[in-house]
Amino acid sequence: MAVNEKTEEKPKESAGDFFKVIFQALLIALVIRTLLFQPFVIPSGSMIPTLLIGDYLFVSKMSYGYSKYSLPFSPDLFEGRIWSDEPERGDVAVFRPNNKIDTDYIKRVIGLPGDTVQMKDGELYINGEAVKREAAGEFKPNGQYGNRALKLYREILPNGVTYMTADEGPTLADNTKVFEVPKGHYFMMGDNRDNSSDSRFGVGYVPLENFVGKANVIFFSLEEGSSFWQFWKWPWAIRFSRIFQGL
Repeated sequence: MAVNEKTEEKPKESAGDFFKVIFQALLIALVIRTLLFQPFVIPSGSMIPTLLIGDYLFVSKMSYGYSKYSLPFSPDLFEGRIWSDEPERGDVAVFRPNNKIDTDYIKRVIGLPGDTVQMKDGELYINGEAVKREAAGEFKPNGQYGNRALKLYREILPNGVTYMTADEGPTLADNTKVFEVPKGHYFMMGDNRDNSSDSRFGVGYVPLENFVGKANVIFFSLEEGSSFWQFWKWPWAIRFSRIFQGL
């Protein structure tokens, strides 16, 4: 004897359900962007050779705690930082300079509160001592910097952090006054020493409150002149060797 089985009908999804899912996804993305990690793309060559134009980074919001600059549109909800932790010498960090408070900058933390910083004959001095550096060949960045080769140096900071810098040759940036970093502020420099708007030139000292986060990893990279949305160029434009490169 045949048994009749009733098929249970699935409820139809309404437009409201669809928009609810979209809202939840956007809310989760907002929370991740605000509290955990925010993506950034490198628009200039001031951090060559560490960062290249077209590198896409994840920046950790947790590393230094949170200020109003951690939030979208930087609402003036509170002063200072909460769950604050201090940047360390050698960190690659995103921050807002006081003279361009709506613009994100990315540089390396060189001077801590109370330090003195100076460039003499192209060499970096911290607290009167020359930072150790070694010649490390040449680099041709191409793009907006043409095909001229930049000299590379491996710098070793007093705390042991090691990274590469680029040097164009004798320029006005090779010799500066002595900068005395005030309490609660930091001295930032680009690794492309002769082509960087940083604490030596216009940016000034950066208050702890103005830090957005610490750059952790390159998650994607495209050759200069290519855009993320131009996916048809990806097979030729992606710099695969830079993907998932830590900083």
